[in-house]
Formats: sequence, C-alpha cells, structure tokens
Amino acid sequence: MGAGYPQTARADIDQALKDARESGHAVSLFWALAGSFFIVDSYCGNYTIANARVDELIALADEKDATFWRAFGMLGRGRLFALTGRASEAVQAISSGIAAWRSTGATWSLPSWISHLAAGHAELGQLDEAWRCIGEAMTTTETTKERWFEAEANRLAGEFSLKSPEQDAAKAQAYFDRALSVAREQQARSWELRAAMSMARLWRDQGRRDEARELLAPVYRWFTEGFDTHDLKEAKKLLDELVWPLSGDRD
Repeated sequence: MGAGYPQTARADIDQALKDARESGHAVSLFWALAGSFFIVDSYCGNYTIANARVDELIALADEKDATFWRAFGMLGRGRLFALTGRASEAVQAISSGIAAWRSTGATWSLPSWISHLAAGHAELGQLDEAWRCIGEAMTTTETTKERWFEAEANRLAGEFSLKSPEQDAAKAQAYFDRALSVAREQQARSWELRAAMSMARLWRDQGRRDEARELLAPVYRWFTEGFDTHDLKEAKKLLDELVWPLSGDRD
C-alpha cells in the first residue's frame, strides 16, 4: 500500500482472505484480516469494509482467546473512529488498545498507534497531549528501528504545528520536508503523496500556488491506479484548485 499500488494491494488482500478462509487456519485469517483493515482498507478509505474486518477479527480473537489479536482489533477500531470523525472515541479506544498491546510484550507498529492517538488528541484540541504522543512515537521509532510510519509521523507533527495558536509555519514546513525526504528515501509513494499535499496546502495558504502545484503534480502523476481512493481524490481536488483558484477563472 505504502509503495503506491492501492488497487493491487486490494486484490492481493482479497486473495489472502480467500485462501485463509479456505484453509481454516486461524493464524492465517488473523493476519489477512489485519492486513485488510490496517494496511489496505483504512488507508484507501473503505471504512465500511474495514469496520467489518475489525469486527470479524475481534470475534475470532474472542473465540480463540487470542489476547494479541484482540488488542490489535481494539487499536484498529480506534483508528477507524479517528478516520470517521469520532475523535473522543478514538482516543479512548486507542489508549486502551495500546495498554493491551503492551501487556502482550508487543512493540510492532507502536509508532503508528501512538501517532494515531496523537492525531485524536489534536482533533480534540488537546495539543499538549498530541505533542507528547508524537514525540513518544518518534522516540519509539528510534528505539525499535521500525521506520515504516516515520514519514507520516513527521507529517502529522507538521499539521500539529499549524493547529497551534501560534501557527508555526516554519516548524510545519521543516516537518513536511522531513516527511517528504523519508518517504522518497523509502520509495513510499503513498506517504510521499500525503506529505506533498500537506506542504502544498501550506504553500497555497502562503500565496505560493505555483510552487505548491509543481510539488504535488509530479507525485500525483506517478500513480497509475487507485484513483477512487481517498488520498488520490483529495490530491486531484487540490491540484484542480491550484490550477483554477476561482471558479470564475474557468470561463
């Protein structure tokens, strides 16, 4: 998904789910369900499908008394709350999920879960907590060396900088620059697209429309599939706005 092939990722996960169900192997199904809602559907904007996968995973975890997977399901549910505008429920679910996750001794994906918690706090206007969490996520990244979410964590930090009363644009740009650099180094096109959109919006608001368009357009043009996904639709909308700043300019 991060590599920038959402349609291919969805086809792969559908096949993985089919194979897992046919095998009757619970561990295979756990992984396939997790891959579906965590890696593919939530990032593509398929929230109804993602919710169904979370429900199925939690039910299976309860049936098998699988603490690790139950915690993963709690975290996934919190992530979906955050994506669908239910920030208060997201903070509660992710906080509980992280505690359950840590109780199993797991560290996998902690930077991403803590970043999602930070985003929930930011949506509630709890910026001190948001900064505390994003700082913890970055520290955890350095400790565990799990860097797949590093670009997105930096992008979120940039967004938090713009939510603060001071609206520190210079600080935001530094974080967006870091997000772009990491995404390009990792060839993580989906993260690069998100970082480019955040930077483009900042530059648009500063009157730097041409620079914003020149940054975002080539990233968007790289994609060859997945144009029905949330991020690519948002990128197209932003590019159209940068080309036609006022509806009257089209005439």
